[in-house]
Amino acid sequence: MRHLAYLGVLAGCLVCALWLEPVLKVNVLRRWRRLLLTLLPVVVVFVLWDLAAIAAGHWTFDPEQTTGVLFPGGLPLDEVLFFVVVPVCAVLGFEAVRAVLGRPAGDGDE
Repeated sequence: MRHLAYLGVLAGCLVCALWLEPVLKVNVLRRWRRLLLTLLPVVVVFVLWDLAAIAAGHWTFDPEQTTGVLFPGGLPLDEVLFFVVVPVCAVLGFEAVRAVLGRPAGDGDE
C-alpha cells in the first residue's frame, strides 16, 4: 500500500476541497475552460522544472511511495497529478472565500 501514499495524500486534498463546489456554489468546475487556462501554465512550468531537477540529479522520488508509472524523463504520474490537484484545491479555496465574502467573480456570468 505504500506505493499509493502519494495518491492517498492527493485524494485527501481533493476530498477536503471538493465539497466547496456544491455547498458554497463556487462554480470552479462548471467553468472548466477557465480552470484549464489556470492549470495549463502551472503544470507546464512545474513539469519542466521537475524534469530539469531530475536530469541534474537534484530531485528524486521514492519508488516505494509512488505508483511506478513514469513519464519520459523519469517524472512520476503522481507528481504530475500533484501539479493539477493542488492548484485545483487552491482555486476552490480562493473561490470559496470570494463566495463567502459575497465578492463578484468578475467574469460577468454571475
